Amino acid sequence: MRIIPSLVLAWCAATVCAAADTPAPKEPATPAAEPGRPGKAVVYVIPVREEIAQPVFYILRRGLKEAIERKADAVVLDMDTPGGRGDVMLEMMEALDKFPGEKITYVNSEAISAGAIIASVSDEIYFAPKGIMGAADVIQSTGENLPEAMKRKVDSYIGAKIEVYSKKDPRRAEVIKAMRIPDFELKLDDEVITPKGELLTITAEKAMMLYGEPPTPLLAAGIANDLDALLAGKFGSRGYEKVTLEVTWSEELARFLAWASPVLMGLGLLGLFIEFKTPGFGWMGLTGIALLLLVFFGHYAAGLSGHEPAVLFVLGVALVLAELIFFPGVVVVALAGVCFMLVSLVWAGADLWPNEPLTVAVSGDIFMRPALNLAIALLMAGGLFAVFLKYLPKTSLYQHLAVHGASEAPAQLAGLAPQAAGELAGLVGRRGVAVTALFPSGEVEVEGRRYQAKLELGFVEANTPVIVTGHTDFGLRVEKAEQA
Repeated sequence: MRIIPSLVLAWCAATVCAAADTPAPKEPATPAAEPGRPGKAVVYVIPVREEIAQPVFYILRRGLKEAIERKADAVVLDMDTPGGRGDVMLEMMEALDKFPGEKITYVNSEAISAGAIIASVSDEIYFAPKGIMGAADVIQSTGENLPEAMKRKVDSYIGAKIEVYSKKDPRRAEVIKAMRIPDFELKLDDEVITPKGELLTITAEKAMMLYGEPPTPLLAAGIANDLDALLAGKFGSRGYEKVTLEVTWSEELARFLAWASPVLMGLGLLGLFIEFKTPGFGWMGLTGIALLLLVFFGHYAAGLSGHEPAVLFVLGVALVLAELIFFPGVVVVALAGVCFMLVSLVWAGADLWPNEPLTVAVSGDIFMRPALNLAIALLMAGGLFAVFLKYLPKTSLYQHLAVHGASEAPAQLAGLAPQAAGELAGLVGRRGVAVTALFPSGEVEVEGRRYQAKLELGFVEANTPVIVTGHTDFGLRVEKAEQA
């Protein structure tokens, strides 16, 4: 669970640092073979490329979930990044920590800034012959330094996270600290590795230098020419099955849909609100459903949910339709359906992990962001619907939504201007006939003119006699008339 305040996360965003020129590394050494349990090791290779941002996080999360579901022995981050956003970096670290198997980072060229900190979660870090890692000072997205007080908070928090993840190798936390904090002097065996005032950026050769008693490498577990050499050396005694995660077009689509989900959800709910207010079923309802399906599709593409939320959403739609068609006026059935739909929208946005108990998920803030997205969507839809109630009945667009069908007589728009309210009031007590079925809204014909109307209770079929009992800004209120 994330415990850092949102303000600190905001200041922590966008950590991109430049690396200094480095000397050429020595000849690469293949990592030593490491015997494991019988059978081939299943290894997932997940690319961490370019800037650390949400698309990279989506790719990492998908790969980790697949690896968990297949009970993979290890994941390897194929890393080549100049750094990026601090908030995404923290999310990626937490995601990596959820994987129960072995975590390996292969510095395949560069692991700079946020990339270096993400690598600290790994059990082992390997380097390509020309790999470099470091320069991880936290700065603002504009490239300026953080205010001193804020920087102390951010550095303290990130340092604590790295210490937790580096319990098996305490020296790693010290090395990463020298990469993050220029005032920290890294000194081992009476040798000053990094003096105060400089940030540490190390080459593959430097990462393999031995320090301490007994002597151990500064940071790297080995140097490998490429991934196949790394895996062959590490799992050669038992063999391995390599699964390389391929980035698909749907990841980019998922990124956009996830970003736009509050807007899509709000417009979708608005379309359904308007559809329920107008007779029949038309393009507004279809558009609303299509937009909500896009929200679901985006979450599926990003790997945020299984099929359960969609089933709950379909059940909610079925209950609402049952209310309109079979149980008009009952309210409870439709209300339950709407609740199911809203819960499913939140559930679809929850980042649930395989085999994670539901009680653990509920106890955290895993539903916070999707619930906030839904709240934003409802507020937006409510505001737009209020504008619709006030202005749309006076426009020609409403005529296409509310007035169509079987009568050749001139159509009367619902929601008349104030000066025409007297005409509607004069129709109270008059008899007419339902032009369309009223479920409970539809159209009626009174004295040769057609109006939008709504039943107070129940429903009637087309061509049923009705009597006008009142009126609103949107039309007439009617009830079924007794046969004359």
